[in-house]
Amino acid sequence: MFSFVTCVLVSLFLPLIVQSSSPFEKYTISAPGINASFIGYGARLTNLFVEDRNGEYQDVALGYDDGAQYLKDSEGVHTYFGPIVGRYANRIKNGTFTIDGVTSHVRENEHNGENVLHGGIIGYDQRNWTVVSYNKSSITFSLLDDAFEGFPGKVITYATYTASAKQWTSVLTSIPLDKPTPIMLANHVYWNLGAFVNPEGSTILNNTLSMPYADRYIGIDNIEVPTGVIGAVSNATFLDFTSPKQFGADILNAHLCGFNCTGYDNAFILDRPRYSAPESTDLTVLTMASNATGIQMDIKTNQQSLQIYSCNGQNGSIPVKASQQHGPNTTYVEKYGCVVIETQQWIDGINYPESPNQRDLLGGQDQYQIYAPGDEPAVVYAQYAFSTTKA
Repeated sequence: MFSFVTCVLVSLFLPLIVQSSSPFEKYTISAPGINASFIGYGARLTNLFVEDRNGEYQDVALGYDDGAQYLKDSEGVHTYFGPIVGRYANRIKNGTFTIDGVTSHVRENEHNGENVLHGGIIGYDQRNWTVVSYNKSSITFSLLDDAFEGFPGKVITYATYTASAKQWTSVLTSIPLDKPTPIMLANHVYWNLGAFVNPEGSTILNNTLSMPYADRYIGIDNIEVPTGVIGAVSNATFLDFTSPKQFGADILNAHLCGFNCTGYDNAFILDRPRYSAPESTDLTVLTMASNATGIQMDIKTNQQSLQIYSCNGQNGSIPVKASQQHGPNTTYVEKYGCVVIETQQWIDGINYPESPNQRDLLGGQDQYQIYAPGDEPAVVYAQYAFSTTKA
């Protein structure tokens, strides 16, 4: 089990560097079997190279070659390629919540003002983070949130990314400075372990996914806001990945992802076994592997939920990066051409309007989502370990 205090102290004692004047300046960290690059705009992962079964390095993260393109993306289609999303990831119904009798309103940015997505109109993904430390295997960004978007109080966050042998570790540490506030951050990486090496590798449909502790899911309405209903995946078998299964096996039967949607955009609850703690990091909560490259990714996290989005909204209009172009013709990101895996707490856990006691009945998420000055910091730990499978 990692130490929250250690995570913060490690970031503080890394070598200081001179901050670039450009939020699109690329910083690269590496270790045996892995190479990752980031920019300050959104504290964003732009590239992640790992070895395939043939020993060739493949870039398994979607994004853009030109850093400035991320700004254009935010002003247009707003894909959220690779950043930290916050101050509160995922959705907040009506953009409102109440803490200690005080109601706050965050600027809505989705479905004509019916909800907030990923922190509001200008979330953490569109902020220019400061590089406070950097060496060959680790980088730390910081952001001072001065009550952005209507959230209460100031929050300072440190994002430390570390490369070790065939592993990338992300530790997001947030400290409220003056008021109680909801905090729920997440990395928003678009993955394709097939790295677009061939037609099979251009989608995730043949990828195998396993989430052995995801026995339940959070029910949502047509705009993907939680209803307060908790479902069992055994009663919705297309959502059942407790045993390894290919994405494509049931995806055409998966319609619980919003209005007129086919695919996955669902929050799975991680019910760790009783010999483990609710926030334990000792268990692999997700394994995904691509047959096209043989690349396998195993995730460990201290969070209690995984949001899985199967890129249902991609339509072939965005070309993949030069590192992912493998043929004479330009490859584009098609529907089901990637998957986002957000390690987070229960979505909209600060709001269950159906019953005054609903927040307690559905898991008592306040202790994991609402933080005040003097509390332990909010920490999101996620470790991504890479290996290969045989053909």
